[in-house]
Amino acid sequence: MIFADFSKALGQIWDPAFRWVLLRSILITLALLGPFVFGFSAFLQWIVPDSVTIPFYGPVTFLDNLASGLGFVALLFLTSFLMIPVAVVFIGFSLDSIAAAVEAKFYPHLPEVPRQPLIEAVIETFRFLALLAIVNLLALIVYFASTLLAPVIFWAVNGLMLGREYFQLAAMRRLSRKEADALRRRYFLPIWFAGTLMAVPLTVPVLSLIVPILGVATFTHQFHRLNRMR
Repeated sequence: MIFADFSKALGQIWDPAFRWVLLRSILITLALLGPFVFGFSAFLQWIVPDSVTIPFYGPVTFLDNLASGLGFVALLFLTSFLMIPVAVVFIGFSLDSIAAAVEAKFYPHLPEVPRQPLIEAVIETFRFLALLAIVNLLALIVYFASTLLAPVIFWAVNGLMLGREYFQLAAMRRLSRKEADALRRRYFLPIWFAGTLMAVPLTVPVLSLIVPILGVATFTHQFHRLNRMR
């Protein structure tokens, strides 16, 4: 089951290959989200006046710092939802390293597979990023209409997309695209469930840095388990 797959992935978290990818994941996250967060915070501090005078009270001189701090906190919250696309970028550049480490430990009898050329990984990553953006834009109406259920729908929609992509790429290391498509369609529901379980903690700060690594490892285990069952 998927929880057994996750348990195996978690047990390998201190693998040297995993640690190197975690460091790279932190650097990617800082590079993608850091300028956005700090830039917006600085912008708020710039547009809010240094001080205002309130009748019967006098001058208030801390509004710019207050706006900057509140903007920083708000953006940290918003960036938790931006970790979904960061996870997509992550998989494009890290799947081979993690999957190879998993297979070396748990499936040593398998032959090595050639690494995907970098240009193919870049093209595939941005193709899926575009698809993910389109799907979420179309789902915005549902998000706003569903109010309290919006987070659940968000996780389900992105879980569907993440499960599809992570499983597909893990499968295509060992199968042709046609065979990977057939296997993914056959086990559509458990793959969607696994993707949703991944999407939920991706919106939690700090955890979101580790989840893509565990996600790749978990889907690698899931692929091998389901491939044996077909």
